[in-house]
Amino acid sequence: MEVTGAERAHGVIGDAESGRLYKRGKLLGKGAFGRCYKCTDVSSGQVFAIKMISHTRKVVIQQRGGVEKEIELHSQLKHRNIVRFYHHFHDQKYMYLVMEYCRHKSLAHILRVRKLLTEPEVRYYMKQISQGVQFLHHHGIIHRDLKLSNFFIAKNMVVKIGDLGLATTVEQCEKILGVICGTPNYLSPEVLAKDGHSFKSDIWALGCIMYTMLCGYSPFRARSQKEMYYFIREGFFPVPSYVSLTGRRLIISLLASCPASRPCIEDIIAHEFFTQGFTPEKLSSATCHTAPTFSFSLHLTRFFRKAAKVLYRGVFQKSFCSDFVEEDAQKSSMIMATESLVSLGTDQMCEDDKGEETVRVCDESLKILMKGWMSRRSRSASQSELQSYPLDKHNPFRTVIHLVLQYN
Repeated sequence: MEVTGAERAHGVIGDAESGRLYKRGKLLGKGAFGRCYKCTDVSSGQVFAIKMISHTRKVVIQQRGGVEKEIELHSQLKHRNIVRFYHHFHDQKYMYLVMEYCRHKSLAHILRVRKLLTEPEVRYYMKQISQGVQFLHHHGIIHRDLKLSNFFIAKNMVVKIGDLGLATTVEQCEKILGVICGTPNYLSPEVLAKDGHSFKSDIWALGCIMYTMLCGYSPFRARSQKEMYYFIREGFFPVPSYVSLTGRRLIISLLASCPASRPCIEDIIAHEFFTQGFTPEKLSSATCHTAPTFSFSLHLTRFFRKAAKVLYRGVFQKSFCSDFVEEDAQKSSMIMATESLVSLGTDQMCEDDKGEETVRVCDESLKILMKGWMSRRSRSASQSELQSYPLDKHNPFRTVIHLVLQYN
């Protein structure tokens, strides 16, 4: 079906082979080689993301691998964490790539609004990204341009890897060495040294991505590109102290200067940062602009409510996360139970310096709970029993469990 000049002026794109018409909507993004628009199938109403590449730009792309190479690679990939490629067509002016539409834009958009993400969110996103990269690597494909703006968020907050314009195969990389392509902030030392791209250069990019999500800025911030490249080659990047121990370890291993020292994608997925830390099963779309609040499961909530009732002999009826007033000091103190327990139970920091700090915080929280507000009538009986009960310094929450079992 041939599209007339009037239809083209009103933003209608026609596929001559299939006869489909697409109503062009808002601009989703633009790059060096094309623009991507939100488009609606006129007949079915289905929404797609259509990448439009000018034929004049296509000549430039041919020198870097060709748009045909992108179509060949992308059309063969079907995975939950990779943007779906449907078909392509062309007219006199453009080449059109019809792909899956992701309604929540990209991780770059989310980070621009949120500034930085919580560790549970980073685990949620990184786990899906790693699974998508694993699928690419198993098919012998190197993405070569992994970055936040190429991770799209679809329905139900599912992460999709997209924009395979610079992707290539391992065989092709081995034939042509010395090619530098990608985004400067994410280039690995060996790529800057013109030793070529490999799976490990994608792993390096994952380290930059994880760091940026946790810290809100690139690991190699500099005043100039020359200075940034120097930092990349030397492996100079500071890791903030608020990043968990397992998070720091994973970042340092991903950003190892020597490619052989970086973990493979399978080792990343099995890393303790993911296995020991809390990862939400799903995220709300509200997390695109506001930080999430993670609560305990129903069973844990009931358990701690029951423990609080036992400690206060039926007087204390609030949930575990509440304001407690210390009568002698005439001041209030807040116990953030959810935050303390998530850091204790999910990020097992019982090693090195973090272990003592976590146990100390939990110890203090339990003591405050025991000294919390009670009526004068029940205070004397309860305090004498609690003071006589031995407090486990290494695992203060074990004391709560024993008390529950004793008074149940």
